[in-house]
Amino acid sequence: MRLLIRQEDLGLIIERARASKEEICGFLLGVAGEEVEVREVRFVRNRLASPVEFEMEPLEMVEALDEAEEKGLEVVGIFHSHLKCPPRPSGSDLKGMELWPVTWLIVDEKGNCAAYILRGSRVEEVEVVEVENVNNL
Repeated sequence: MRLLIRQEDLGLIIERARASKEEICGFLLGVAGEEVEVREVRFVRNRLASPVEFEMEPLEMVEALDEAEEKGLEVVGIFHSHLKCPPRPSGSDLKGMELWPVTWLIVDEKGNCAAYILRGSRVEEVEVVEVENVNNL
């Protein structure tokens, strides 16, 4: 499985992660088939304002989901940052992955990124492929 995302969008996620003292988070919106194509990135406020965990603000989540539906997009992934550890799923990430069985993109403050999906009880790494623009999708 591959996650296709524009360089500009991934760069913005990493830039915001580097500038924040708390974990950032949001939705990857697009279409999913044999590959996951990210068409839009939607940041959602971390209501925990924590450097070690995140929880999306519920009202912002609803707004993002409504806007995605209006555009004919679906949630194809969730992204967030890790400030002091590598971009691998934590215990709380694994619980979230059970609730949201989509691709999870994790970035760190060094600019590293990795994506994962939970299949049953197994976590599988998803290849992240940066593309120049949406026309490449």
